[in-house]
Amino acid sequence: MRIFPGWTELPATCRGACVALGNFDGVHLGHAHVLRAGHAARPDAPLAVLTFEPHPREFFRPDDPPFRLTLSAERAAALAELGVGLVYELAFDATFSDMGADAFVAEVLHRGLGARHLVCGPDFAFGHRRGGDVALLTARAEDFGIGLTVVPPLADAAGPISSTRIRRALQDGYPERATALLGRPWRIAGEVAHGDKRGRTIGFPTANIALGRHLEPARGVYAVTVTLPDGRAVPGVANIGRRPTVNAGPESRLEAHLFDFAEDLYGATVAVALRHFLRGERRFAGLDELQAQIGLDAAHARALLDRAAGESQ
Repeated sequence: MRIFPGWTELPATCRGACVALGNFDGVHLGHAHVLRAGHAARPDAPLAVLTFEPHPREFFRPDDPPFRLTLSAERAAALAELGVGLVYELAFDATFSDMGADAFVAEVLHRGLGARHLVCGPDFAFGHRRGGDVALLTARAEDFGIGLTVVPPLADAAGPISSTRIRRALQDGYPERATALLGRPWRIAGEVAHGDKRGRTIGFPTANIALGRHLEPARGVYAVTVTLPDGRAVPGVANIGRRPTVNAGPESRLEAHLFDFAEDLYGATVAVALRHFLRGERRFAGLDELQAQIGLDAAHARALLDRAAGESQ
């Protein structure tokens, strides 16, 4: 995959693509549906995605709580798995936000990318104050001889599959529902940082990862698998929250204990996949009670993960 931060001075081989338009947060089954439709419409053209960084919502509402399902690198990796060869990850700033809808089609899609075909969902909006819609895109694409496929939303029994539904499932403590909508478990990727090392004193050393700009799911304990830089996936148990028993402060973080693992991970980037929600966050009377509960949580997580592994064989 090749990733470009702009739309000007692109190599000739990176123009003339079939370009899917949108934020693609999560890269869920609905997004995969859009990409398949684009490839089917123009199988002779490279498959590309035009998206934005940061997400426009992050730009316009910087004080909102983090909401991202996938950050840039994770999104690109998920798109590559779906056959996308080019990502135009446009910098969303004040200048870009002022660009009108007509200019976006003419300057970015036509002159910049040389798009041969466009694909999007029916609710795609673009340009200054979201002034452009699919009707305008249809008319302007026709003016420039660009094909367009508008893809109806992919839906299940509960309605259209969307990033909003996935966020709600995670915040309500249902990672299995998020997995079903994503087509893969939801992961939080980040660098392992030094913590207070309290976990190792009670027999459960943890890899500590800041949530950063990721959505904060339901606080509590999860059965997880942790993907290491070398690709190994290690089962474990993780807590997401503020650790009220040790009065750890107002900022939530993720602490993952990896089963049967004793290697040094400090400074490494790992990805923690949430498999099952075990229980909500709560305060314990002291470290002895906390240690006993972590032991029960670890046994529960191991049993669930072993069962799932057995069922997948």
